[in-house]
This record gives sequence, C-alpha cells and structure tokens, in this order.
Amino acid sequence: MPVSAAPLRALSVLVGLPVLLFALITWQVVADGPLVGMDERLSGELVHPDRFSELLADLGNVQVAVPVLVVALAYVAWQGRATGMGLWWLPPLAGALAMVLVPALVVPLKEWTDRPGTPAVPPAVGYYPSGHTATAVVAYGAATLLLLGGLRSPAVRRGLVVLCAVLVLGTSYGLVRRGYHWPLDVVASWCLGAVLLLGVRQVASRTPPAVSRSTRRNSSGTPSSRNGPS
Repeated sequence: MPVSAAPLRALSVLVGLPVLLFALITWQVVADGPLVGMDERLSGELVHPDRFSELLADLGNVQVAVPVLVVALAYVAWQGRATGMGLWWLPPLAGALAMVLVPALVVPLKEWTDRPGTPAVPPAVGYYPSGHTATAVVAYGAATLLLLGGLRSPAVRRGLVVLCAVLVLGTSYGLVRRGYHWPLDVVASWCLGAVLLLGVRQVASRTPPAVSRSTRRNSSGTPSSRNGPS
C-alpha cells in the first residue's frame, strides 16, 4: 500500500546506511585496506593518554552504563503499567534485548577480525569493534529513546537527547584519546549501535498507547458520570 511504502523505504535507508558502513569498515580491517592506514595515522595524531580521557572512556564500562539503562527500563515499565499502556512490558524488553545483543555480536566479531590494539596499550588483539562504545551507544541511547515517550516538555526532551549525545561522544573521544581503540573501532560500534537502537525505536513506536481511566471504565460497561446512564 502507498501509505506504508514510504515509512518502509525510510526504515530501509536508516538501517541500510549503518549496515553498509559497518560492512565497509569491517572489510577494510580484515583485508588491511587503505582505510586502516588512514585510521592508524589519525590515531597517532589523536592519542594523548591522560586521566581525563581515561575517565571519559570509563563511561562505556558495563558497570557504569548498564545500571543507567536498568533504572530507565524499570521506570518505563512502572510508568507504562501505571498508566494502563497496552503491552507495557514490550519497550523495556526491547531495550534489554538490545543490550544483551551487544556482547553477542561484538565478541565473535573481535575474535574473527583479530585486530591488534594501538601502541598505547599492551600488545594484544581483538579490539574491533569497540565493546565500550557499543555499550555506551545502546545503554544511553535505549534509555533516552524509552524515556522520551513519557516526557511532554520540549526543553526536557532536548536536554535528555543532548545528555545522551554528550555521554556517547565523550566515551568515544576518551577511548580514542586514551589509545584504548582505533577511531574505526569506535565508528563501527556507532553503526552497530544505531541498528540496535532502530529496533528499539520501532518496538516503542508500535506499542499501544496508554488507556485513560474513563475509557477503561466505559469499555467495561460502567457508565461515566459525564454521560450518565444509557
């Protein structure tokens, strides 16, 4: 149908672009292509380990990011149930599933690509893609997407989005600046996280809205005080 074709095409583009970029970067990493050389030179210019960059990188730790998501999921579930939202448990479940998929996807990719770390870290492999970046993107991003549905103030909504962007970009900057990851490791995780967040967004947008108390009373056969007996 023409009505549903446009949103479907838009969704295909939104998913397709990060998937294609992720595939391109992964191919370059595995094949040691030209992008890898550019990535290594860029890293050499950006790396400058210090305490501040290390603290920023820590924002992507599971111990920091995941509790933020858990609190957001619990609040969204409570709010959805309290307001009578249909399938209130579905958006929190989508957010939790997206977080679970991060290690399920990242760990095999690390083993397969076997990319060595930067000169700023001890010799090792398995740095692509960045697990810390993917954790930050999905944890802070999913928390933001789900919380936005219950906010009415445009200023608060904008503030939450800005805070999410600051946390994700701060984590990414810290990882590269400290030398924990190459820049392409971080960009690839942005792409991976974007696809997972699009899934969360689709689930949240299709969840039935909350039903008002008066509507619930009327649908159950109890007359409202405004309409009187039928």
